[in-house]
Amino acid sequence: MVYELRRYVAAPGKADALLHRFEHGTLAIFARAGIRIEHFWRDRDRPGDVVYVCAFADDAAREAAWKAFGADPAWHALKAETERDGPLTVSMTSELLVPILGFPRA
Repeated sequence: MVYELRRYVAAPGKADALLHRFEHGTLAIFARAGIRIEHFWRDRDRPGDVVYVCAFADDAAREAAWKAFGADPAWHALKAETERDGPLTVSMTSELLVPILGFPRA
C-alpha cells in the first residue's frame, strides 16, 4: 500500500470554497479515477490548510489514478467554474508514505 499525504494552502478567504469543491465535485471525480480518500482534515493552527490522505495499491496504481483524474473533462470543467474569480489554492505539497512497524493493525 502507498499512502499520499496532500496539503493545500487555500488562497486568502477561499478555504471554504476549496472544501466545497472537494465535497461537491472533486471527490466524485477522485472515486471514478481510483483515488481512495482515507481522511480529510483542516489544520487546527492554519485553518486555510486542507490536508488529506489517499491510498493506492502501489505506485503504478497511484500514477494511473492521478493521470486519469488529470485527464477527466469533468475536473477541467469544475476547476474552471470554481476558479472564475481566481485560484482557490496558492500551493500544494505531496508526500508519499508507506506503512511500517506492522501498522495498520487488523
